[in-house]
Amino acid sequence: MSQKNETLSLFLAVVITIGLIFGGLWFLMERWAQLTGTVPKTSGSSNTGNPINQFVNRCNLANLPQGTFNYGGSTTWAPIRKEVDSVLQSLCPQFTLRYTQPASGQPGSGTGIRMLIDNQLAFSQSSRSVKAEENTEAKQKEFSLKEIPVAIDGIAIAVNYNLNIPGLTVAQLKDIYTGKITNWQQVGGPNLPMTIYSRSKEAGGTVEFFIENVLNKENFGTNVSYIGTTTEAVRKVAMNPGGIYYASAPEVVPQCTIKSLPIGRISGQFVPPYQQPAVSPSECPSKRNQLNSQAFRSGDYAITRNLFVIVKQNGQTDQQAGEAYANWLLTPQGQELIEKAGFVKIK
Repeated sequence: MSQKNETLSLFLAVVITIGLIFGGLWFLMERWAQLTGTVPKTSGSSNTGNPINQFVNRCNLANLPQGTFNYGGSTTWAPIRKEVDSVLQSLCPQFTLRYTQPASGQPGSGTGIRMLIDNQLAFSQSSRSVKAEENTEAKQKEFSLKEIPVAIDGIAIAVNYNLNIPGLTVAQLKDIYTGKITNWQQVGGPNLPMTIYSRSKEAGGTVEFFIENVLNKENFGTNVSYIGTTTEAVRKVAMNPGGIYYASAPEVVPQCTIKSLPIGRISGQFVPPYQQPAVSPSECPSKRNQLNSQAFRSGDYAITRNLFVIVKQNGQTDQQAGEAYANWLLTPQGQELIEKAGFVKIK
């Protein structure tokens, strides 16, 4: 019996020793993952459902100030505020971001920069560059404005799904929105009057960018109908066979009820803002069109732009907050999340 007891004791000792060894190894692996910023994968598990879980769950951002910081601006940035900024807030709760709307007027890139100059925001988000007159005004208050590009976006053109036309050149688009072209027959389509939609000039950076870079600073034609939101415009284009509208590509390309047109600098050389082959309405919404990221990044798609964090360079906490926020967006984690939000990585 004593021999059996000794054998059992020896067996239990071996099992306990092996357990301690494996437990120690597992602890070291977990600790190594925390130090290196990697998350060990286990078989049968997936982290794809939660973007936070794809990265180490800790705040690792240099020069990040503590406190609550007001920010705001471009409506184009809404998906980033929802999908990307929420992750930063989860990782770095000591760095609190508070989205702030203007007291009067519509939110947008211009109003965000205005609020930044008036010291109502710590930093702002913009879908266009800072204007010379805005920087001049900031310098009168003894600071300058720095724009930090963090993502790539494009302007997509929405038309009725049944409109039979291969694409438009940028010059044709300009002529449409300045009132020189009024029928789709003039650009190779059917004999059908155009119904032209835009948000107002005061709506924000997308409209300002369009006027500056597509219309070459010319005014909209008198036949342009102004609407309040992209959601409303998409609904109208879907119901109107001759409708046309422009907006940030992530707002247009995945839509099920309209289609986005290929755009070119030269007639016949059109580049779609979506990845080919295009998704048919019957497949949508279970499957949606995706951005043509390669064409946006290379500039082959004719109407692209950067998204900017606008930083107040005053040597104070606001500058520190804006720079830290932009730096986080430019990390591999931030860039991956920007892509998940529907935009194109800049690096």
